[in-house]
Amino acid sequence: METLFRKRKEQLENFKKAIRRFVPERTKREIPDNIFKKCEKCGRSVSVRRLKENNHVCPDCGRCFKMSAAERIEMVFDAGSFYETDRRMTSTNSENFEGYSEKLAKYKKRTGLNEAVVCGTAKIDGRKCAVAVMDSNFMMGSMGAVVGEKICRTIELAHSKKLPLIIFCTSGGARMQEGIISLMQMAKTSAALKRFSDSGNLYISVLTHPTTGGVSASFAMLGDIIIAEPGALIGFAGKRVIEKTINESLPREFQKAEFVMEKGFVDMIADRDSLRKTLSDLIAMHTEDAG
Repeated sequence: METLFRKRKEQLENFKKAIRRFVPERTKREIPDNIFKKCEKCGRSVSVRRLKENNHVCPDCGRCFKMSAAERIEMVFDAGSFYETDRRMTSTNSENFEGYSEKLAKYKKRTGLNEAVVCGTAKIDGRKCAVAVMDSNFMMGSMGAVVGEKICRTIELAHSKKLPLIIFCTSGGARMQEGIISLMQMAKTSAALKRFSDSGNLYISVLTHPTTGGVSASFAMLGDIIIAEPGALIGFAGKRVIEKTINESLPREFQKAEFVMEKGFVDMIADRDSLRKTLSDLIAMHTEDAG
């Protein structure tokens, strides 16, 4: 029986070799794989070009697609006005967490970023402000020591220059690979914002999908004005974790931006088409001279 199976296997391998000899190799695809993206809400495929023209929002159902930090900066701020600070800051594997160094290297190569937040100054309709934009493409926007430090430096920059501060939040939470150091960033950023607030400066927090964990439990929810994108997931622990803890079922829309605003945790919801004007108007109303 073993001989029979061995012969059958050899015949199959010989057949495959013969087929490869007569069938020409596949030509390279002329159309790249990233021409279309599928909407997770309505299931329709949308061209990447159309998404870009529509601020990365599905034209059929209005679902917000993920945006990189660079794309968000381009969408909101005056062209050519963004000046990046602390670009070279990068995390190290100080806890010797297995596989963390390789993961950091992978995401640096994939995104072209050194960390999950891009910081600096920019202008909206000529009004200068300090900016921090988180990017979920880099380790799901998780917050470690460098993310916390960059956020704090941006807050201190806004404080010293008396600039309004805008932070675009998106995160899966604190970075477990850095242990207690990552959790410390919650208190660190919150303390920096308290000093900033005491000086009478304006802080606008923009919550995008998703804003969860240690970020939602610190600087994300400490804005003088808190804006959310439509449909953004906002919360601390996940819905299933909460349901198992309290042994109750939660509403279907639980932790969605609209539900969170209804409960008073968010001041307004602004779609991407109106976000730039909303931010510009708020800065104009709350600052004497932000130019």
